[in-house]
Amino acid sequence: MKTLIDHLAQYAAYHRDPRNIQTHFVGVPMIMFAVVVLLSRPTWWLGIMPISPALVCAVAAGIFYLRLDLRLGLFMAALLAAMLAAAAAMAPLGTAAWVAWGVGLFAVGWVIQFVGHYYEGRKPAFVDDVMGLLIGPLFVVAEWGFALGMRQEVQRAMEQRSGPVRLRDLGRTA
Repeated sequence: MKTLIDHLAQYAAYHRDPRNIQTHFVGVPMIMFAVVVLLSRPTWWLGIMPISPALVCAVAAGIFYLRLDLRLGLFMAALLAAMLAAAAAMAPLGTAAWVAWGVGLFAVGWVIQFVGHYYEGRKPAFVDDVMGLLIGPLFVVAEWGFALGMRQEVQRAMEQRSGPVRLRDLGRTA
């Protein structure tokens, strides 16, 4: 199994322009929440526990994140739990409203992502490796942590492999 650094460095290689990273702070959570909303139906009851495709996927993703890194995994699990709660509140909406929220957030999130990749001058990571869809949210959380001065050892190891964040301007780097 790849390590946390392996995954983050591979994903980071597609995200070295700060404008692209900034668009990911908005677009990735929107897409992630949209997927949770769209998977929040149908719901089956297992005793007193509601089970949905969103819950099954969130548990699987949470286990994956926890196996990579306990601290980031716990944060991702809490984030997924919050999204599950919000999506569960949206699931009872009428079908048109539920689909409109899910598809609308998904579409707007991807538009924001593609604007970021225009700045980057590089295709999204998932085009070459579908795992990028699962690593993207973890990358955003890690970048938030780096901006707050946390997990500097992870940032250094990741940037040693992927290179530093840089601003691209007409072929020059700053």
